[in-house]
Amino acid sequence: MLFYLGQYLKEFFGPARLFTSFTVLIVVALYLGFFLSVNLIPKFYNLLPHDRGREFTIKENAEAAKGKPTGAGSVFITTFVLLCFLLIPMSFTQISVMVLTWITMLTGFLDDRSTSSWGEYLKGFLDLVIGIVASVILYNELAKLSPNGIVNFWLPFLSTPVAVNRIVFIIISTIMIWASINTTNCTDGVDGLSGTLVLIALLTLGCVFYFILGHKDIADYLLVPHFSFGARWAVMIFALAGVVMGYLWHNAFPSQCLMGDAGSRALGFFIGICVMASGNPFLILATSSIIFINGGMGLLKVFLLRFFKIKIFSTIRFPLHDHMRKNHGWSPTQVLLKFMIMQILISIILLGMFFKIR
Repeated sequence: MLFYLGQYLKEFFGPARLFTSFTVLIVVALYLGFFLSVNLIPKFYNLLPHDRGREFTIKENAEAAKGKPTGAGSVFITTFVLLCFLLIPMSFTQISVMVLTWITMLTGFLDDRSTSSWGEYLKGFLDLVIGIVASVILYNELAKLSPNGIVNFWLPFLSTPVAVNRIVFIIISTIMIWASINTTNCTDGVDGLSGTLVLIALLTLGCVFYFILGHKDIADYLLVPHFSFGARWAVMIFALAGVVMGYLWHNAFPSQCLMGDAGSRALGFFIGICVMASGNPFLILATSSIIFINGGMGLLKVFLLRFFKIKIFSTIRFPLHDHMRKNHGWSPTQVLLKFMIMQILISIILLGMFFKIR
């Protein structure tokens, strides 16, 4: 690990101490992730499965994607995981998160390359199992870091933390992770859209973990619990942001490759686990509101119709990006830019509310 190497070498070469600085590690993670992703992804085009068209999207989208290399998420997620092991002194929980992120990617990649889809129920069950395992591990980590062994949520508009029961935490966390995986997956349908919205979420989370939760004085000033491992999580988050940037280099409209379920599912998992690690489940609204609206409303629509025969939003096509393209004539570039602008506006106002109105 670069961190430990810096600790050893600083005795012999003073500037090596820079590698023990989390600020430097964040910069290295971001740039190295970007350059590795940019250069590695095209080398795997011939080995990746190719898109066969999409069953639940508009015809123009399906035809545009058909034949392109898909599953590029397998490349940039693997790069991300290896990069984190290279750079960061990780705890058991962080190692577990890396392994589970890679497993989530693998389930998506195997589905990408399968000639017949695994089916909604199988993938939903796998997401549930992964979410439960991750939630249990995360709860134990947060309880261990807490001075009194109690896990707390810091919530909007409340100046004091709220103690959370173990079972309640695991249930909320599992739902959060499951929803984040599936809404991010549903958002992957327009070149650059899912990657860009995820990138905004990652940059938001990275700044929150490093500049606020990981900084004791700022955390105390803003009346939020200090997270002693915040800087380490920030390095992980910026490493993922870097590889996503590298992927977007090739996925900008018109795309040369697609992340597939391998990328979208792993990205959704990691965002969900980071939100829960932050101690504020509502932070997902500041990071991923448009992702949840775009993909989540469609999931809700299908769930209510299939299990309760309740029809809602019958005149709206989901994911919402398909509705805007088909019914309002937005181009892929318009969808990307307008959704991106809306998410940035939402992120800024909600971050201000969450941290200052308390």
